Amino acid sequence: MKSFLKHVFATIVGLFIFSIIWVILFFAIVGVAMSGSGAVTVKDNTVFELNLKGVLVERSEEDFMNSLMTELNNAPTQIALDKIMEGIDKAATNDKIKGIYIKVDNFSASFASLQEIYGGLKKFKETGKFIVVYSDYYGNGSYYLSSIADKVYMNPQGTLALTGINISSMFFKGLLDKVGIEMQIFKVGTFKSAVEPFTQTSMSEANRLQLNTYINSIWSEVIDIVAKNRGITSDDINQYANSGGFLGEAQATVNQKFIDSLVYQSDMKTVLESLAGEGYNTLELKDMSLVTKTEKRSKNRIAVVYAIGGIDDGSKSGIDSEKISKELLKLADDDKIKAVVLRVNSPGGSAFGSEQIWHSVGVVKAKKPLVVSMGDYAASGGYYISCQADRIFAQPTTLTGSIGIFGIFPNTKGLVDKIGLKFDNVKTNKFSNFGDMYRPMTDEEKAILQKYIEQGYNLFTKRCADGRGLSQDSIKAIAEGRIYSGIDALSLGLVDELGGLNEAIAFAAQKANLDSYSIKQYPATKTMMEQLTEAFSGSVQERFIKLQLGENYQIFEAIKKAQQTSYIQALMPYTIIVK
Repeated sequence: MKSFLKHVFATIVGLFIFSIIWVILFFAIVGVAMSGSGAVTVKDNTVFELNLKGVLVERSEEDFMNSLMTELNNAPTQIALDKIMEGIDKAATNDKIKGIYIKVDNFSASFASLQEIYGGLKKFKETGKFIVVYSDYYGNGSYYLSSIADKVYMNPQGTLALTGINISSMFFKGLLDKVGIEMQIFKVGTFKSAVEPFTQTSMSEANRLQLNTYINSIWSEVIDIVAKNRGITSDDINQYANSGGFLGEAQATVNQKFIDSLVYQSDMKTVLESLAGEGYNTLELKDMSLVTKTEKRSKNRIAVVYAIGGIDDGSKSGIDSEKISKELLKLADDDKIKAVVLRVNSPGGSAFGSEQIWHSVGVVKAKKPLVVSMGDYAASGGYYISCQADRIFAQPTTLTGSIGIFGIFPNTKGLVDKIGLKFDNVKTNKFSNFGDMYRPMTDEEKAILQKYIEQGYNLFTKRCADGRGLSQDSIKAIAEGRIYSGIDALSLGLVDELGGLNEAIAFAAQKANLDSYSIKQYPATKTMMEQLTEAFSGSVQERFIKLQLGENYQIFEAIKKAQQTSYIQALMPYTIIVK
């Protein structure tokens, strides 16, 4: 009885402590939410201060947990692409805002997303307003983006790290060999390199070829734009990158016309006064979201549906094929929705899940215009769900293609033998124990599975051929799991036009014959109560790890997927990290 009472008392104390933590967490989150409420009035001579810091994400939501964890743990902040684009658009159309001051500080973003922002800044610049940029450190991507500015400033002790682009890929075979696990691979496509981390210790020649082609396409795009903006040549940029100029004196960057002037951040106030006038006012990104944009509301709506992350990869931040399919089917029957833009930012995933989304996309397309806007990547399953759109837009550096399918089935016999485990079984039929992991597959089982993979590949290429109005043979000739940049995909007919989300929306409006329209985003962002409900779920753990690791979260995610991947996939080489 004494022991029982002790456990009861401990349970009560535990619940009491949990309740206190929950109440503190609740009010902390409410405080975060309340701190950003209220409309913002734009004053005369205002400068929009755009602080590019942290990890860029595709879409914003009132993410109280993210804000709280960032404050409590000094984790990298997240900054949303859609909010940046919204802020730039509002700044362009508000006469009281005289220009944009961009501060770059440890900013992590993929090139395709940077091109989205670049396009918005380019349109802003056409209004005649100024853009100036300051940073202590410019990387390849942030300098590319900054080159659109009227003036580019850097700290006298700062660094311009124009080094060229590198791709790193992690391989698990050595580790798997040590623990006694063999990955049994089934695939179609010479370039379908997503399986290589499990079977090799370095890149295959085919994979090296496609990655080399891809990064050279990106680098050519970057240096051509930078050279044009800065009045220098592509050779000047390559010479700087090859000479190790990023470790040289900062003054050399001014002499070579990469940087306009070396100043301390505190000196930027004088620069801005010369452009916007003394006593100028400032608004930050969080303020811009509360600025009201004067425009006529229209009953005609264009739906922007976000398909972000791996398809049915088991994470709450990825694409749930069932949910996204239901969302699309609802939009197909909603008469207020005149057109749909599917924003795809996905490396692919489940082949079955991709097929379900593909079907729902077709239902929408039969009833109203459907346009795809590709983000950082729309590869493999991400391309599968995109291929039948009325028009496909991609950024020049979008990673797309990777049309191929593979399956991974682990054989853990070596491991179980090492630790002394034994298995035995009885069965009613020949293949009753098909897929058992404690033994290698038989030749007959391998043949059956390979045939199944080939059937999936045949269906995938047929979907692409039908969607793009091409023959299946012509699709197969450029498929084989090979990845392409947006520029190369355009030349091959895999995409229709280079551009971002705004261009895709404009095309959808034109196809639906809309002179005026409003935008509605799907799926709906989570409410505060929904986020509180998830406060102690696995999604919080995942989000915390992502915040702490920043861009290195991709490595963690690759290891996690290596543990989980044991089914049929239409997935790009997900261990790629482009820098």
